[in-house]
Amino acid sequence: MFSGKTEELIRRLRRAVIARRRVVILKPAIDDRYALDYLVSHSEQRVPSLVVRNSAEVFLHGREAEVVGIDETQFLDEGIVEVCERLADAGKRVIVAGLDLDYRGLPFEPIPQLLARAEYITKTLAICVVCGAPAGRTQRVAGRDERILVGSTEFYEARCRGCVEPPEEE
Repeated sequence: MFSGKTEELIRRLRRAVIARRRVVILKPAIDDRYALDYLVSHSEQRVPSLVVRNSAEVFLHGREAEVVGIDETQFLDEGIVEVCERLADAGKRVIVAGLDLDYRGLPFEPIPQLLARAEYITKTLAICVVCGAPAGRTQRVAGRDERILVGSTEFYEARCRGCVEPPEEE
């Protein structure tokens, strides 16, 4: 979180629009933090988007596009891996953004599967709020123990490997 993943996705999708590509921008229904019909970064950059509930809806929306952008992909079902493969095999440029690790530091499926199949990967890092080093971890600072808890600074902080405090095992 807070590493600029959504900003980078928006930047790439805006460039595709400038290049006059048919672009579809999608986000999971669970991500209602800032706006329902816009993809919004923590820094308040925004572009219109469509809401999807599952990978099948991603495929339906992506069929007519040349470029498919998907934010917060970790919130979609495992079928998103096959959908992205099918769209890419059909000649679409598929750009996904998502967390590779959950707040416990464990791989956040389906992102590892998408990483394994991707031609290009850009890993963005945040800034550790404790020491200022590059941060690739997410510290949950409030909330419950379930794996998926959609939120922002009220629940999470960016931390580096040395400053993250893993949750206690149950």
